[in-house]
Amino acid sequence: MPVICVTELKYICPIARKLSYMSLVPAVLVTAGIAVLSLTESTRMPAVTLNDKVMHGVMYTVLAVAWLIPLRAYPRARTYLYVCVGATLYGALMEALQRFCTLTRSGDLADLLADFIGAVTGVIIVVLFEISRSRYIDMTK
Repeated sequence: MPVICVTELKYICPIARKLSYMSLVPAVLVTAGIAVLSLTESTRMPAVTLNDKVMHGVMYTVLAVAWLIPLRAYPRARTYLYVCVGATLYGALMEALQRFCTLTRSGDLADLLADFIGAVTGVIIVVLFEISRSRYIDMTK
């Protein structure tokens, strides 16, 4: 029976890598904060403005970055895709909950598009940061 060294297990199974639960706290807090902001009843709904879409984009940019920071050790392309799809699905869930579970809020496809654009922007920010960081590390060697 072959014996697998525990230190080499991380190359076979990415789940075996150690992920600190404390590193996920900011991402969970951002996720919960978006839920609170999205589902809080409002007595007066402002007209749909560009500012609302910008806020959706910013919130989901922060959400994507908050989830990508603790997950940097995992395979990059797949992790970026999962975070982008997960943030977009979370935005769709928030829009559905606004439409069906609140009295003063309504779900909007334009908000969902802004959520998606924000998630993609967050992924792009992290990718650009990683590229610049790797170039800086290469230059210091």
